[in-house]
Amino acid sequence: MIKVLIADDHPIFRQGLKEILRARAGVDVVGEAETGQKALELARKERWDAVVLDIAMPGIGGIEALRLLKQERPRLPVLVLTNHAEDQYGVRALRAGADGYLTKDKAPQELLNALSRLLQGGKYIGPTLAEELAAKLSGAGRRSPHEILSDREYDIMRRIALGKPLFRIARELGLSPRTVSTYRARLLRKMQMKTNTDLIRYALEKKLIG
Repeated sequence: MIKVLIADDHPIFRQGLKEILRARAGVDVVGEAETGQKALELARKERWDAVVLDIAMPGIGGIEALRLLKQERPRLPVLVLTNHAEDQYGVRALRAGADGYLTKDKAPQELLNALSRLLQGGKYIGPTLAEELAAKLSGAGRRSPHEILSDREYDIMRRIALGKPLFRIARELGLSPRTVSTYRARLLRKMQMKTNTDLIRYALEKKLIG
């Protein structure tokens, strides 16, 4: 019987995923975690056949949790299931160790298919992400400014570009406002920008938000 761990901070969405998964023959246990930290704790306590992981969670982020999880359980299949489009977080998720990437709007139709591929030792990515990976592997074009940011810097950059004030970002990520301000200064310097307006304009042009 297959044991699947779901890590997502929305209880209603977790319930929907459980119903989808239990419709698949052979799924016996579905565990739940509302934070990245909780997902790590459960992964350490029990043996799972696969993990379905969201990116946007309070405290430790999904990408960071994914990286830590893969360090401890490198062979554990992890499917990133998120609202973020493939061109926003897809490559970063795969670099962190994800075995698949699926957006939530496609979950009802594709979740079981994606999970089956992972359980068979395969990968699951959509056509948009496949094209982006092919372009990077071919060396086409130079790296965009946002691609040199760390995962935490990139996350904060997107939140700033969405118009969120620093104190709210700090609360969402479990950081101090001063730490978020330090990240902001660092990412602006790396991207050679000066204001939040510059970030918003850039994020819109690159379709990093929306």
